[in-house]
Amino acid sequence: MTDDHDADGAMSFIFEAGVLKRAARTGWWFAGVKQPESIADHSFRTALIGLMLAAMEGADPARVSMLCVLHDTQETRITDIPHIAKRYLTAAPNTTVTADQVAAGPPAVADLITAAVAEYEAGETPEAIVARDADKLECLVQAVEYRHQGIDNVQRWIDSSRAALKTTSAHRLADAALNGQPLAWLTPAPPPEQPSASRH
Repeated sequence: MTDDHDADGAMSFIFEAGVLKRAARTGWWFAGVKQPESIADHSFRTALIGLMLAAMEGADPARVSMLCVLHDTQETRITDIPHIAKRYLTAAPNTTVTADQVAAGPPAVADLITAAVAEYEAGETPEAIVARDADKLECLVQAVEYRHQGIDNVQRWIDSSRAALKTTSAHRLADAALNGQPLAWLTPAPPPEQPSASRH
């Protein structure tokens, strides 16, 4: 049973997570993207990719999606630190940030979220491996989309994301992204040809 104090703590984290809808993925500024997608934008499609990868790889889609939704929630407090900045800055581990974020919430919620983040960070279970691939694959897909929109300087994001992929299915999807057209879905496929009626 959750008391009012626990509910207040849970709502505090919900409010905090809303910041991710306004916080930009800062690495794209280096590529010349003036208004990059938000961290929440990235997390949403990472979760979608994750459940698809999980189905392809035989992992648990629901758990993979949860890991994906939570994988960048710490960035409300430490921001999206670009890779170049990580050479010079030391941030608290994501598990520590998460523990602080959910400490005032219901214990069942705190336990669920901290365990999921710890699993993702360890990267050892099939679900964590798939979730981490989903994160990298979403970055690759976003780079492909930006390139189609006229942003040329995205190859380093494509290369680093692809090099980090571990599952066969993620590599297959990466190939499809690199060979695909982001807006091809707007042109509907022709209906299947109907067999002609036989004449008697």
